[in-house]
Formats: sequence, C-alpha cells, structure tokens
Amino acid sequence: MRMIPSEPLHTDSPAEKRVFDQLRASFSGSDQTGWFAMHSLNLPRHEYKRFGEIDFIVCGPDGVFVLEVKGGGVSCRDGVWETRNRFGETNRLKESPFKQAEGAMHGLMKKLPHTLHHAFVSGYGVVMPDVDNLPESAEWDRTVLADAKDFKQFEKWLIRLIKHWREKDARTPRATSDQLKQLRQHLRPDFEAVVPLHVTAGEVESRIARLTEDQLRLIDAVEANDRVICSGGAGTGKTMLGLELAKRWTAAGMNVAMTCHSPWLKNFLERNPLVGLTVCLSDSIHLAARRSSIDNFDAIIVDEGQDILNMESLSKLDMYLKDGLEKGRWCFFHDINNQSGLCGAYVPDAYEYLRSFSPTKIPLRTNCRNSLPILNRIQSALQADMGNSGVGDGPSVRESFAGDRQEAIQLIEHELETLTEKEGFVYGDIVILSQLPFVDSLASSLSPRWQKTISVLDGASPLNSTRQSIGFAQIPDFKGLESEAIVLIDLPTPGSRADLRSLHYVGMSRARAVLSIIPAVIA
Repeated sequence: MRMIPSEPLHTDSPAEKRVFDQLRASFSGSDQTGWFAMHSLNLPRHEYKRFGEIDFIVCGPDGVFVLEVKGGGVSCRDGVWETRNRFGETNRLKESPFKQAEGAMHGLMKKLPHTLHHAFVSGYGVVMPDVDNLPESAEWDRTVLADAKDFKQFEKWLIRLIKHWREKDARTPRATSDQLKQLRQHLRPDFEAVVPLHVTAGEVESRIARLTEDQLRLIDAVEANDRVICSGGAGTGKTMLGLELAKRWTAAGMNVAMTCHSPWLKNFLERNPLVGLTVCLSDSIHLAARRSSIDNFDAIIVDEGQDILNMESLSKLDMYLKDGLEKGRWCFFHDINNQSGLCGAYVPDAYEYLRSFSPTKIPLRTNCRNSLPILNRIQSALQADMGNSGVGDGPSVRESFAGDRQEAIQLIEHELETLTEKEGFVYGDIVILSQLPFVDSLASSLSPRWQKTISVLDGASPLNSTRQSIGFAQIPDFKGLESEAIVLIDLPTPGSRADLRSLHYVGMSRARAVLSIIPAVIA
C-alpha cells in the first residue's frame, strides 16, 4: 500500500511505526491497486489540524477507514480506560479507543465535500499490537479490533475490517479512480504542508505553504526512484522541497548531504539543523564527509545545481555518494533559466553526463513565490520561463527612471518612505539589491535618515534576521533567498548582455510581494 509520507516522521510511538510497516506491506497485489494510507500525527505541521487526532487514514476503492493505535498495555476498569507504556507510565484516556476512533471517523467524513462524502463507505478500527485476549464487550464489535494475534496477520484482519463495514453499507458502489484522486487531493494538502523559506520560528504555526500538484509529483517520484532531476524557474519551491526531502530521508535513518554553491544559502540552510543532515558547499563535500567521520553519504540533495554543472564538481559528488551517481540516491535541483553563469560554472556536457544515468525528470511549473505582476514583469522583460502563478495578484511592479544620480537617490528614498510609512512594511521586510558593493552603490549616498536604517547583509545574516533594519546585498549573494519587498537599484536595462539578464532575473525574482526597480543612470 502506498504510504503518505513514505516514512513515519517524528513519532515516539513504536506501535505506530509497526502499524506503518504493516500497512505498507499490505495490498501489494495487482488486484488491490488504488489503496493508500496517511499517517497524520507524524507528518509536517499543518495549518488546519482537522485530521490531527487520527493515527492513520486508510483509503481505497472499498472506502475510507480510520485506525486508532494503542501500543503497550491497555486496561479498562469501571469504564475508565488506561494505557501503559514500556516505561511503566500510565495514561488515562478521556474515552475508549473505540469511541475515539468512531468520533474521528465521523469528524473526518463531515469535512469531506458532499460529492466525496457519499461516494465512500466509511469505518474505523482499533489496533492494539501488544494486547492479547481482550475480553468481549457490548461496547465494541470484535471485528474492528486487531489485537496481538490479529496483528501477526494484519492484512487478513484489514480485509475482514473492510468487509465488515461494506456489508453495513452495501448499496454504496466501489469508488472510482477519479473519486480516489479527488479524495487524495482533498486530504493531501493538509498532510503535505511544509514550512516556506521566509517563515521565522515564531510564525511557523500561522504561516504554512501548501505544496502544489507538480511539487507533490516530485515527492512521489523521489519515493519511487533513486535518481531525480528536478527543474524549475526561480520561485517554484526548489529549496523548500530540498529541505522537505532532507527531513524525510534523515527520518528514514539516512546520512544525507545537502549541497549548494552559495555560502549565503548554505548558512541559511544550516539554521535549522536535522540529525543526519550535513549541509555543505558542493565543492567541499570531501571536507564535510571527513568532519562527519563517514566515507560516503547515503543520499545527496543538490540545490541551485546549475551552478555546479561541471565535471569537476560532479566528480566530487560521485566520489562521496554511496554507489556513486550512477547507482546511488540523489535529487538534483536546477533552474532552467539564465541564472547559470552568474555564479559557479555551467558546462552543457556535464548536464548530459548527469542525464546518462537515466534519472526521472520532474518539471516544476507553478511559481509559489512571486505575485502575478512580478511574474509577468520578469517574463515579459527577460522571456524567462517562470511557470504559472500559484500566488495570485499583488501590487504592480514600480519602475522609476532618473535623469541623474541625485534624482535616482531621491527616488530610492521616496520608495523606502512609501514602503514603510504608507504601505506598512517593517524594515526587515525590505531588501535593497544591487550589482555593486555597498560603498559603490547609490544606497551609500542616501541621506543620514535612511543610512542608519540599512544593514549590509552577509553570509552569517542572509535574511536580515533582526528585522530591525533594511537589508542590503549584492545580487549574486542573495541568490536562492527571498524577501517580501525588493528594491532593485544600480542596474542598467539588460539589453543583449547575458550577465545583465542574469542579474535582472535573480534580482527581480527575489521579491514575493513588492518589486521596485530604479535603473542605473546612464551617463
């Protein structure tokens, strides 16, 4: 049976892990396709905890079934249920496991759209893998209980459970593949929710990004294939997906290396450490392996891969990946547009070399960073394939032209005043990007009022973490990162110069909501 996610994450319950393994091993025959199970408590945090109290949801053509898992000892005295864990600690339950499962089932079905609610038989079961000889009771039907004996033949018990509930609702036909797909898409956004890059620790609960359909296909592909190339324009969520894969692979017990070319991006990725994950620069993977005291990594995730598409860099990855690039497990994220050449080295033959290992290729087509006006502006100015907008409308892109240097400085100050005093952005929401170092940029000539609000960012503080100042960075350094509002300065229009096109592409695509462009003054 297909499991979502592919590995149980963040659970202290050995019983849930055992049930997870039993479900995964069930219904593997060709006549039992379409079945999938979701492990709710052990998935990444989700915005609406409407399924958060359900251990497992099992879905297939024969219906939707909720499973409640109680590991360790279980007892009931005078109608009061208690569980006892392996440390001898007891926990009193508010209601019986059967009532809990039944209530969760009804709650789940009420949340389904009307068309889905009536398309599926529903039922529940309770799994107690450590309990033998639970006495009969009028409170529950023996068929819905899997004790230690049933657990040894779990698939047979699951078939009996499904048959039991179908006989109670024999008039409902088996669900179609389209209905199952609709059900999975309805449930899955909450189960496959992940934290976006711009969220700070205090905002995790309130701001969650949902994976788009093509991003979900990537997760599916990585589950089923050892080698994957994922291509997408800026803003399609490549770094976010790389982090999500790292969480899942490390949770499965793998030693994982996540590599990139930018020291700034590396420092950002290191801010949320995971056990089993090593973040390093691609060309320094040998040093990372030595520090971790391992010969090879079990899996490698490459972010901003267009910057290391050369044979020297790929050879280093090959050397420190278990079974090498040809047979090892890796996921390679790269931008299909013209970021290549701005940093690192790109050699077309190296990409063909990577493709020679027959990886699964997944395109990301939905931009989940930039508002529609920003997306349209980049596409029209640079003819870059940025995908389709997944964010929606937003403020128009503002572009102001100055006749001389002093007028350009006044335009920058006016834009900062508009953002902070009229539009309500805090300083930490704004980053000024330039192709020049700060001392050579127009930003260094702003009035003292604005000079004291600007902080020149560096690799140790790539996302302006204090949020008390307006950030300043050079465009190549900010590659892979993003900000709510971007003020892009000191850049002439790209024309036919490839380097300027790359700088415009990276600079403009860093903005999530507001993009303001004040081109360089041409003498």
